[in-house]
Amino acid sequence: MLCGTVVGFSLGLVGGGGSILAVPLLLYVVGVQDPHLAIGTSALAVAASAFANLLGHWRAGTVKWGCAATFAGAGILGATGGSTVGKLIDGDQLLFLFALIMFAAGAAMLRGRAAAGDPNVHINATIALKLTALGLAAGFVSGFFGIGGGFLIVPGLMLGSGMPILNAVGSSLFSVGAFGLTTAINYAVSGLVDWAIALEFILGGVLGGLLGTTTAVKLSAHKRALTYIFTAILFIVAAYMLARTVMALLAGN
Repeated sequence: MLCGTVVGFSLGLVGGGGSILAVPLLLYVVGVQDPHLAIGTSALAVAASAFANLLGHWRAGTVKWGCAATFAGAGILGATGGSTVGKLIDGDQLLFLFALIMFAAGAAMLRGRAAAGDPNVHINATIALKLTALGLAAGFVSGFFGIGGGFLIVPGLMLGSGMPILNAVGSSLFSVGAFGLTTAINYAVSGLVDWAIALEFILGGVLGGLLGTTTAVKLSAHKRALTYIFTAILFIVAAYMLARTVMALLAGN
């Protein structure tokens, strides 16, 4: 439950970090032995936590439903394909590339207009096409690596629609939940979900999410505070993944 609280807080605050934090927590703190079981279980737990946190952002008026639904709809198709392939491949060998993608996403978020955006944006044909393409890509990566994908979804929503980061964080939770649920179902079919652990993780995640969502809304008044927090977590997690990958490669040699 404590690990779930940490994950829920991350999801509520920045709309991401859930599964990237959940998988190592399940493996190294909770003690789950099988990495694929940790991925399947975390996908279910993070999906539930994301949907729970979505309610808080919905009440706060930060969710752009048209953009969120378009991105998530395309992403579900991508997540289905990605998770199917991911079960067949040792994902640890690809974490190095994924970490580099995270660094690139963080750098993009730090650009001058990262905290700007149109809070009154509405879906149209052009935005829908952009969000569909970006959603497919983010969904595939999310399903392949067994993660919620918030670190890709938030920049994707901002790039595709031009919405501010607070709206992207709130809107991203719908996609995080949809992608995670899609991945969890795919893994559950193969018996790779621990339902008891997932339930405890979800309970902790709901508590953490309430605090994270409240903090996100308060920080939105401080122009780029959310952006800096988001990118700081992004770089830290990416550096951690790179270090683990390098050590694994050295050990393998």
